Amino acid sequence: MNFELTEEQRMWQKAVHDFVAKEVKPKAREVDETHHFNWEAVRKGGPLGLLGLSIPEEFGGAGVDAISAAIAIEELGWGCGSTALALAAHNGLGTAPITEFGSQELKQAWLPKVSSGKNKLGALALTEPGAGSDLQGGIRTKAEKDGEAWVIHGAKMWCTNASIAEYIITLCRTDSAGGSRSLSMILVPTDTPGLTIHPAEKKMGLMGSPTHAVTYENVRVPLGNLVGEINRGLQQTLATLAGGRISIGALSLGLARSALEASLAYAKERQAFGKPIAEHQAIQFMLADMATELESARLMVYRAAWLKQNGKPYSKEAAMAKLLATEVGERSARNAIQIHGGYGYSRDYPVELTYRDARLMTIGEGTSEINRLVIARQILQD
Repeated sequence: MNFELTEEQRMWQKAVHDFVAKEVKPKAREVDETHHFNWEAVRKGGPLGLLGLSIPEEFGGAGVDAISAAIAIEELGWGCGSTALALAAHNGLGTAPITEFGSQELKQAWLPKVSSGKNKLGALALTEPGAGSDLQGGIRTKAEKDGEAWVIHGAKMWCTNASIAEYIITLCRTDSAGGSRSLSMILVPTDTPGLTIHPAEKKMGLMGSPTHAVTYENVRVPLGNLVGEINRGLQQTLATLAGGRISIGALSLGLARSALEASLAYAKERQAFGKPIAEHQAIQFMLADMATELESARLMVYRAAWLKQNGKPYSKEAAMAKLLATEVGERSARNAIQIHGGYGYSRDYPVELTYRDARLMTIGEGTSEINRLVIARQILQD
């Protein structure tokens, strides 16, 4: 076993860290308070490769390995939860289905555009008002063939990046018979007539990562906009979500790391009972738990990424990594507020923002409860 990053991965980590420290982290509070997406940093991140982490170089991407992709998302999470989530969704959900399943025509038409930093991003619409975790039985958005076009009717919710996307890959019901082979992924450009992107949701955190309801009324797109195989959309979605769970796990590592760093700095300078609170055992125990859990979660995230990049089964390990890392991220943010005391609850300190951003991670891309089901089903079959 080799737990060391390669020289190339270390160089990549430093390049992304330096970029985030300069362009992303200093604007995290502003992004949260203004609810404005950090386009300036994202456009600069295009040439660095942050918008095409897993997109092959022939289509304009960076084509980095899965561990390097996780490293990048962790660094972004350390800098700003909003920016990290938007780019995690773009890479893991918005471009991955095209990279993995799309036709050469779709890859050539869209991947260079969304990886350059000069245009908008990619998005994926799965959830509906009556379908969250139950995609197979709950999807009501329909796509029907009409000549050379798909005609789409329906509604989606919680679509990350919808208002800042070039297209939305939409999971649709293409076979009314139902079952596991009745759904398909279809790419819908956001300027298509009949597509309505509703105002951004008012959320607890991640204010700079826009999330929207989307409706489709007689939306017509070419038949060639089918992503992958017809009626294989559920299987493609589950594969996409497995990769996305590694990404959300990595993002949570960054949030946990930010919480730990802020807590260490504060504990060393804050005085109580005549000495820095870092010298009190109660604080030391919380710091020790935060550091230990962060290292444990990182090992699981990186192992899942290693399995993915080596072509091995990884859905169980991705679910485990996402489950652990997201709960560690939330717990670390909670303890960071506790260490800061009353100041931790104030917007004058960064940890309250970290907590609000971390709270979503145990919900999006598979709740902790769903991930426990995924893990249990697989270990019971072993």
